[in-house]
Amino acid sequence: MFQLKNPIWWRRFLVMIFGVSIMGMGVVLFKLSLMGNDPHSAMVMAIGNCINLSFSSMLIIINSIWFILEIFLNRKLIGIGTFFNWFCVGIFADMWANILDNFLTTPDNMISRFILMFTGVIILSFSAALYQTANLGIAPYDAISLIMDEHFPLPYFWCRIITDSACAAVTFLFGGIVGLGTLFCALGLGPFINFFTKTVARKLCGYEKTVTVP
Repeated sequence: MFQLKNPIWWRRFLVMIFGVSIMGMGVVLFKLSLMGNDPHSAMVMAIGNCINLSFSSMLIIINSIWFILEIFLNRKLIGIGTFFNWFCVGIFADMWANILDNFLTTPDNMISRFILMFTGVIILSFSAALYQTANLGIAPYDAISLIMDEHFPLPYFWCRIITDSACAAVTFLFGGIVGLGTLFCALGLGPFINFFTKTVARKLCGYEKTVTVP
């Protein structure tokens, strides 16, 4: 049979940092497209608006709820990557916003906006695959679909579609904006993350298949 051979720690750490850093770029591209945020961010914004809390404050509260679930259901998913993602994605997003503002503006035509949105989906999926495969800790929200994958007979990409779709539904119920980008993320992030994990992330992290004798 085959099993994955674990690579050295520092290589996974570099992959995790790279994944979290480019995740901020994906968030900024979504914002520039004006076609809706990713489902989790859209839900945070919608609930925050209803109770008059800022996005950052609401995000900390909701991530704290996911983190409690992560502690009780699979604390093995908690690590340095959990907190790095939790507190640094916003910093990297601000950095990318300052950089991209010099080159990009919100396009006037729908095709260009769709290209920005789709590029954001690809980058978010790729970045999530990188830091999750690095196995140094999973962000509180991303851990939910991984926990579902362990406890239910469903492949990961279906678990991710379920969690993202649930966030999109809550966004709608709280009067938030559910745009094309929100729906695209709800249906597309799971399969894309699964694809990048198998084709790219495992190789970058240094996982190797080794033959073992049963």
